[in-house]
Amino acid sequence: MLRAAQSADRLLRMGRKCVAVGKNYTAHVDEMAATQPMHVQVAADAAKEPLLFLMPTTSYAYPGDDLVIPPGIGEVHHELELGVIIGKVCTRATAENWRDYVAGYVLGLDMTARDLQVDAKRKGLPWSVAKGMDTFTPLSGVVSADAIADPHELKLSLRVNGELRMSADTGRMVHKIPNLIQAISAKFTLEPGDLILTGTPEGVAAVFPGDVMEAGVEGFPELSIVCNVTSLP
Repeated sequence: MLRAAQSADRLLRMGRKCVAVGKNYTAHVDEMAATQPMHVQVAADAAKEPLLFLMPTTSYAYPGDDLVIPPGIGEVHHELELGVIIGKVCTRATAENWRDYVAGYVLGLDMTARDLQVDAKRKGLPWSVAKGMDTFTPLSGVVSADAIADPHELKLSLRVNGELRMSADTGRMVHKIPNLIQAISAKFTLEPGDLILTGTPEGVAAVFPGDVMEAGVEGFPELSIVCNVTSLP
């Protein structure tokens, strides 16, 4: 399994795209709708079909890297997500053969410049800037696909400065991983090393320079993140 995990890690570092899934946990949809009414219709649509968006791989922050917040972008919120690493070219996969395309798993923090995102949504613009800045996707170490019997039976957690902020079971995903791989690969080809971030549960909140984020998956110490929040001068 160690060799397979190392292979998956190498693939991840050479991947060409990150496909992220929005509004894939109902409780997160509810918490966002409570403060942003514009979410209601989008959330209804996302319940029927996965809401997908792309993020640049240059946003990855690997173990040991800091999150660096640029000046003047407003609040930055943490989102906690299970990541799926693609192992081979995947076009029009089916939900039945999804495992054939998975090389491994990683835990990710999808950091979001929330004020920029809200403004972009209001104007009908993409979220790319709000989500894709350098270091805005801190990642854990990698485990091989064989290490996890069922990726929908995992417990994710995130603490900020020791305080529990997020805790969720991956079984609460609206669209499970087999359906995500089928839906994504029907629209564009997935390639070795591409990453699917499967959506965040509830509990998103702001972090600030000086904070320390610690995330993990129960029973899998390799899937842990310790990330210092810093800022550009």
